Amino acid sequence: MKKFIPIITVLIFSFTLLYAGNTEFKKSQKEGVTEITAAQLHQMMENKKSFTLVNVHIPYTWEIPKTDLLIPYNEIMEYLNKLPAKDKKIVLYCRSDRMSTIAAEELADEGYSNIYNLKGGMKAWKAAGYELIDNQPSKTTRSSRK
Repeated sequence: MKKFIPIITVLIFSFTLLYAGNTEFKKSQKEGVTEITAAQLHQMMENKKSFTLVNVHIPYTWEIPKTDLLIPYNEIMEYLNKLPAKDKKIVLYCRSDRMSTIAAEELADEGYSNIYNLKGGMKAWKAAGYELIDNQPSKTTRSSRK
């Protein structure tokens, strides 16, 4: 019996940490915002017409191919007219996901209900082996392209 006590203690402690970690994550997650991985976004790109891809990083560094809009994260509310309807799928990203998280939460607060945020941003995208492009000279910030 004495051999099982340390094992049981470790298991209880592990489950407690796991549960506490998941609870904290859920608290920080805004309703209407879903985090996605680079692999999930890459798969979504096969049907790119089903969503709008927005780079919110400032200053401009790189972008994921097929990005539709460049909107500075701190000006996202000023460019709602460039975004699709509040129920349409929008994927936001930045370099690390800090700026896109802020923009995603602001959009959720405004009533957008189908927001996706690239977890880890362009860093995660590149680390997964996917391409980033430098397309800045051909467009201006806040521009839309198709």
